[in-house]
Amino acid sequence: MSGQNGNGGQPDARFVVFEGGEGCGKSTQAALLAERIDALVTRQPGGTATGAALRSILLDPANTHLATRAEALLMAADRAQHAEELIRPTLAAGRHVICDRYLYSSVAYQGYGRGLDPEMVRSISAWATDDLWPDLVVLLDVDPDLASQRLGAERDRFEQADPQFHRRVRDGFLRQAEADPDHWVIIDGTASIDDVAAAVWEAWSRG
Repeated sequence: MSGQNGNGGQPDARFVVFEGGEGCGKSTQAALLAERIDALVTRQPGGTATGAALRSILLDPANTHLATRAEALLMAADRAQHAEELIRPTLAAGRHVICDRYLYSSVAYQGYGRGLDPEMVRSISAWATDDLWPDLVVLLDVDPDLASQRLGAERDRFEQADPQFHRRVRDGFLRQAEADPDHWVIIDGTASIDDVAAAVWEAWSRG
């Protein structure tokens, strides 16, 4: 889909996004695939200097009074900067990009999780990225109760949220995946690292 939205990249420069709840193994699998295909690996929020500053605000557990709409807009601001400064230029140079989270996380977290209108959240991020859509979305699905056991004692704002929030987030991801089977693949994130990596590679290889 990135090639259809005017990023100017080479035909074989692909944009891949890893999604999922906390503790699902996204960062590990994104790094493994990036190494295998020599892709740029990045993350949201973050990925740029501006994004790093926004990330510190968004993930700080001491930031207990951040309004839900402000949270959604800060995520969109991070995404706008990331798309313009890093993702589009890298694709235009002919290199694959792998991103740990993208706008689908906002739909799941601020939409389904926080209770904002999911379609409005999606529209805001679509506008922020100037309709830059990935070619493949890999959802690593893990039951939130099991995922919580993978997290350390020190948790960020999102990791500290109650179990019901994380169940709504998971439901939000699954609904998005079911609505767009041509671009999403759901992988069992409870499998071994090697087995998950093999499933990711199979999804990538299908093109």
